[in-house]
Amino acid sequence: MKKARDDGRILRICWETNGLMNPKLLEIAVKLSLESGGIFKFDIKAWTPSIYEALTGVSNKMLFENFKLACKYIDERPEVPLVMASTLLVPGYVDVYEVRMIARFIASIDPEIPYSLLAFHPDYMLTDLPPTSRLHALECLNAARKEGLKNVNIGNVWLLGNYY
Repeated sequence: MKKARDDGRILRICWETNGLMNPKLLEIAVKLSLESGGIFKFDIKAWTPSIYEALTGVSNKMLFENFKLACKYIDERPEVPLVMASTLLVPGYVDVYEVRMIARFIASIDPEIPYSLLAFHPDYMLTDLPPTSRLHALECLNAARKEGLKNVNIGNVWLLGNYY
């Protein structure tokens, strides 16, 4: 970053992570994003531990602890979001309840934290599932807003359809 600054360039450090990392390393990474004007994005797969484990093979406990840890720094740069979250709307796994609980957790920290709901496309090991339906995405969007989040959006809307 020093070289970029010396050269008059802007270098923003942005991360997208599942949040399952050593908390000391997380703090270093968050501080780099804070200093550079970047962002730290957490991919929150599910709220319910059994669903999270079914999708990832591991516990989500550290994810939520690290999310809270990263959010300790958001007031140091209020004009541009430092931390944000996203959730992939996997049909049959991530329903309105999952999104509601994730949104409640995020809003309890700061209702201004941006939250993106992402449409699922059947690839890799989940090819037997349909893409996310438009109705499912809209119900999840409404649930997140009802929990008090102010900056919620649906990403990759072109994948949405009337699948179920």
